[in-house]
Amino acid sequence: MGRAGTITSTTLPPGPPLPALVQTLVVGNLRHHVLPLLKRRYGSVVRMKFAPHRDIVMLTDLDDIKTVFSGPVTTFHGGEGNVTLKPLMGDHSVLVTDEDTHLRTRKLLMPAFNGAALRGYRAMITELTTAELDRWPQNRAFGAHDRMRALTLEIILRVVFGVAEGPRLDELRRLIGHLVELDLVQVIGWQSPRLQRYRPWRTYAERQARVDELLYAEISERRQASDLDQRTDVLSRLLTVPADGDELSDAELRDQLVTLLLAGHETTATALAWALHEISRDPEQAAFTTRAADEGDEKALEAVMKESLRLRPVVGEVVRRLTEDVEIGGYRIPAGFDVMPSILVVHGDDDHHPDARLFRPRRFLDGSPPAGSWLPFGGGARRCLGAGFSLMEGSIVLRELFGRFAVAPEHARPERIRSRPITLEPARGARIKVTGR
Repeated sequence: MGRAGTITSTTLPPGPPLPALVQTLVVGNLRHHVLPLLKRRYGSVVRMKFAPHRDIVMLTDLDDIKTVFSGPVTTFHGGEGNVTLKPLMGDHSVLVTDEDTHLRTRKLLMPAFNGAALRGYRAMITELTTAELDRWPQNRAFGAHDRMRALTLEIILRVVFGVAEGPRLDELRRLIGHLVELDLVQVIGWQSPRLQRYRPWRTYAERQARVDELLYAEISERRQASDLDQRTDVLSRLLTVPADGDELSDAELRDQLVTLLLAGHETTATALAWALHEISRDPEQAAFTTRAADEGDEKALEAVMKESLRLRPVVGEVVRRLTEDVEIGGYRIPAGFDVMPSILVVHGDDDHHPDARLFRPRRFLDGSPPAGSWLPFGGGARRCLGAGFSLMEGSIVLRELFGRFAVAPEHARPERIRSRPITLEPARGARIKVTGR
């Protein structure tokens, strides 16, 4: 990568000539179809224009992506790249901050997701999974995505708050379920306070405001607890003032809690839904997963989760905003542009993942994919803090589920991908039927 002053290229990357609004709508709603086509048409470095005034450069070459992930955090701003999330996550969220602010928050959150903490969550995840599976109807089709969302939300509520009972958390549980139902129209409304006076934007804003009220009430009450240093939930950890006195404000706490509650359950829920979608249609993979569940083979169960995240990445890309001109892939990319490593395109490339369109968990047991070619949690200094938690959680859920049930699809025909502003999910909710074994 050439830094400012040493860049040799003067050429901007190629890209489609369509108006920015058209590109925004087409890519926003059909990126799983469009981005692979753009790579075939223009190569591994493609410039796109999004409304209102955003230049984005898609990257699909592994060396170019490594340049971004290993580059200086002062040049590649992930927080600015996630600026569209600010209205939901807040100004202080670990997802939308950069440099020292981001590092400070990340360090505060890390103890809740290290190895010792993960081991402490296993029994709780197993208990909640068992309770959820007890409620599943047999021999009747239902949406697996909704049930996985309910389960993973329950799990993250326990991780964040330590308890999940009481009218306040009951209401929060219901409202969080509404907040994850984002579409492109809703995101457009975030950019315009004027639109938020009208429905559907007003309804969403009202729900978000109520979530804030509930979280601030929970924070206020928890601050009065006399045993914070003995609790292991995330909120109590964040409220325990460190030796240097670096205490988080209520607003900072609110933003981290919202981020954990939303991002901490939706990715895993969607990955599990896609896994059930694929396994239910493939007897060989159903047998593989069932055997792994019966034998308690955690590596094999984790491989199922990894393959689900590869074949059906929940988040299709990561974004970094440039603070200075850089040279990537032989092109000059100016400061202010966003560079976008495409998880979706890399995961679907046969050069990195042979028979990339097939669901084959064994590929993660018979030899790992090439370095840097599996990146559902991003990479570099901003790799998702909850990656280990998500894989452990998903493996436990699969173990309990396939140890109890045989799974079949409602219809043999695969479901379409629904492209939401942040995630890619099964269009009909991954509808399945289960029967007791």
